[in-house]
Amino acid sequence: MLDTWLKEVKETADPASLGMILVHDGIVRATSKTGEHIQGMRLSHDKQKLEMVVSQLRTWPGLVDIRVWINSGDLKVGDDIMLAMVAGRFRTDILPVFVELLNAIKNDIVHEDEIR
Repeated sequence: MLDTWLKEVKETADPASLGMILVHDGIVRATSKTGEHIQGMRLSHDKQKLEMVVSQLRTWPGLVDIRVWINSGDLKVGDDIMLAMVAGRFRTDILPVFVELLNAIKNDIVHEDEIR
């Protein structure tokens, strides 16, 4: 999926507007944030909230594209939780959007429960 996204953005973006692409691949860890061993996680997300956040962030200056995929269901250690990509002109344009996107996903969009 990431290879396809990268290829599509590079092929369709105005070369004068595309200077950086940031990618995040969230993966299920074998331990919780407190260090306890887990078997996996149960994941769901609010698709409507995700679409709203992405739509709002697309209006920020210097952006070329934002793409997000979030997994769902029972995930095991090593499975992808989500993929996120932000493309744009400069690092100073992209980094704040990337941080805002990841924080919104983690705090407001994704619902997760550890499987022990």
